[in-house]
Amino acid sequence: MPILPFRSASTSAPNAAIGRVLEGYSIEVMPRTAAKIEDFRALLPQGTRVYIAHIEGTPIDDMVATAKRLNRDGFAVMPHFPARIIKDESEFRTWVSRYRDEAGVSEALVLGGSPAKPAGAFDSSRQLLETGAFQEAGFTRLHVAGHPEGNRDIDPDGSSSVVDEALRWKAEWAHTNGIEMAIVTQFAFDGGGVIAWAKRLRRAGIELPIHLGVAGPAKLQTLIKFAIACGVGPSLTVLQKRARDISKLVMPFEPDALLTEVADANDERGAPLFERMHLFPLGGITTSANYVARYGITAENPAVATGAT
Repeated sequence: MPILPFRSASTSAPNAAIGRVLEGYSIEVMPRTAAKIEDFRALLPQGTRVYIAHIEGTPIDDMVATAKRLNRDGFAVMPHFPARIIKDESEFRTWVSRYRDEAGVSEALVLGGSPAKPAGAFDSSRQLLETGAFQEAGFTRLHVAGHPEGNRDIDPDGSSSVVDEALRWKAEWAHTNGIEMAIVTQFAFDGGGVIAWAKRLRRAGIELPIHLGVAGPAKLQTLIKFAIACGVGPSLTVLQKRARDISKLVMPFEPDALLTEVADANDERGAPLFERMHLFPLGGITTSANYVARYGITAENPAVATGAT
């Protein structure tokens, strides 16, 4: 399947397939970016799932305050728990209880995190799950990370054997503990690549729903910067080819081609490969929300507010 790059912004008619695949989308914020938004209720459909990225060095007070605000405003809040920035089990359990008691949170994204050296006792999401803290606090939904282009920090040989085995373990753990679980992926730009990856997981018997990470509209330089920082690999060539045209470096690019390609992607049984789209608002939260609104998914359109399911 050919690589389809982001296209530049245009005034062409909305694509029905894109509107359909974006229904129930989720979006990611950080406390500092969320603070710039006066009212999320004017931007996002009620019930939209909002992930809160926990970047190393962000105070837990800021994380909990952001979660409390978003929950109060009617959104499904999913804070990150990066294992490698948590110093010990006591701190981890404190975070879990604070999100539950102060912000009414019952969902989380559990991941290893980006620091190469753990801050303390944990270096994987599996270790966090094994503590039992989430079940004891009454969390009902947990998401885990997916890596369509591999993760050399976990599989240095370039394979996916360790990552795949971890996903199998997590799926079984979720089933055993009665936890709703899904995979949310890093963003990528190669539609064919993410489709092939998702089909491979299904053939391997990994049936967790997949929420596909999509980079929201942004300048090309911004996308390249984040792609390099986040370890996006093979599909980075899509952006690099575009960057050869200097005149396009300042133009915003949108994920239309990627979304069109994955919209009707099915597994071998005819079931959709991707349950939801997850937006990384690399060009700004408002920019991403306005992009989705072009397809009829707005704060005033509650019929498509299905992200919390």
